Amino acid sequence: MNIFTKLFLALSFLILGCSPFGNEDKSIFLAQGLMTGEPTESSIILQSRLTATDTIVNGDIPGITGMGRFELSESENFTPAVFSDWLTADPTKDYILKYKFPDLKPGTKYYYRLHYGADDKATSKSHICSFTTNYGAGKVAESSFTIVTGMNYYFFHYGRYDISTAYSGKDKSEGYPALKSILDQNPDFFIGTGDNVYFDHPSERGYDNAVKKGKSPHPGTNDRKEVIDERGMRRKYHEQFSQPRFVKLFSEVPTFWEKDDHDYRKNDADPYIDFPISHELGIKNFTEQLPVVDPIKGGKTYRAHRINKDLQLWFVEGRDYRDANSKEDGPEKTLWGKEQLSWLKSTLMESDATFKILISPTPMVGPDDAYKKDNHVNTRGFNYEGEAFFDWIIENGFLEKNFYIICGDRHWQYHAKHPKGIEEFSCGALVENNSRAGRLAGYPKSTDPDGKIIQYYIQGKKEEASAGFLTVKNKTGDVPELHFLFFNEHGNLLYSTVKYAKF
Repeated sequence: MNIFTKLFLALSFLILGCSPFGNEDKSIFLAQGLMTGEPTESSIILQSRLTATDTIVNGDIPGITGMGRFELSESENFTPAVFSDWLTADPTKDYILKYKFPDLKPGTKYYYRLHYGADDKATSKSHICSFTTNYGAGKVAESSFTIVTGMNYYFFHYGRYDISTAYSGKDKSEGYPALKSILDQNPDFFIGTGDNVYFDHPSERGYDNAVKKGKSPHPGTNDRKEVIDERGMRRKYHEQFSQPRFVKLFSEVPTFWEKDDHDYRKNDADPYIDFPISHELGIKNFTEQLPVVDPIKGGKTYRAHRINKDLQLWFVEGRDYRDANSKEDGPEKTLWGKEQLSWLKSTLMESDATFKILISPTPMVGPDDAYKKDNHVNTRGFNYEGEAFFDWIIENGFLEKNFYIICGDRHWQYHAKHPKGIEEFSCGALVENNSRAGRLAGYPKSTDPDGKIIQYYIQGKKEEASAGFLTVKNKTGDVPELHFLFFNEHGNLLYSTVKYAKF
């Protein structure tokens, strides 16, 4: 907190008699703000974390025990209002408070805040946040949402093991510039497709390689090795989501989340590799730190959400059920698992949504690097299952049912079409230092050496690679439309295309 901010807070307290942010108890803070997850037409999950400081101290933001309850209303002055139960912030839950509100109205804007304190006798109020519920299948409506991946905190703040490459803008303390650009668009919701944090960066290997190349890593790099325990996993989320631009964005925009390799265990991880973070801990941490499953009942991390009459989204789980990456590819090898695949097919068949979008943490069309064996694109990975699913899509007429794929994971933006006709949009990395040039169709070291994939748009050259995100808008009319728009981190449009509904 700089001196100007401290002066502003002091003057506000003298003039108003209270903190401008509603926090009168200086022993408890909300350094990570408040956020919402899994919005439906009738429910929402609210989340916050009680902290002992309002900023990072010694590389972390310590939590603090206490109590809190969420207040919810259709009115900004909270008249009338409903309350959650009193919730306890304790170490076993990383001091996180979560509550799922049921019985909400479709397509309605709600306001919420947190009452919190050491106990339920004397509490403070958080700042006021908001969200809007989905319309659901019964309402023709328009919507817009933003999709991201590759939020590498270390690369942004410290560089790619080379201090000279760290972000150096005057707004660095605010966090990623792309977050401001996203908020400026006022999307209805935000989707993190995975790699939301990076447990394996920084790493001792990265530090050593930088030194060998004559680079000058950040002085603290060698002390900040890859995460090996639950405390370190939690710390990654604390530093990530305490950045002011995240706090601001999530106070106004609800979220959906998936996990991928870096925020599960490590790069290209499956359940069977030898790594200090266990498979079970990788699963637990994801549902602890983010508002994804019901905090009381739990639930699957693969699920479908009906946004409105024209739009339905499917979120798939790519880490929990997969076979070993090293297993020989074929009909007995699976990335999704039999139960999830059966669910995906049955729910697609049941859907009457005009547009159907599969949100995948990893690519299914690509192309990708040929050496990899981690995803459905990789010929040494899970390509058989991916191609079999595409055959099923075609056999059941989904090319005429407005079916599209959006993927994360890849560090470049692209719009590509598989030889079988399925189109995929890759959102690209949110952080500049985490972006790279993509693999071109026809490149010998790609998964498409024969150049059969059509690439309508790709950041295929080094100078084209940039931080950014994908925004999708569904628009109503006699013929409903689906707009895909790629932006760089400054909100400049790089590429767009429109898909018209087929009936």
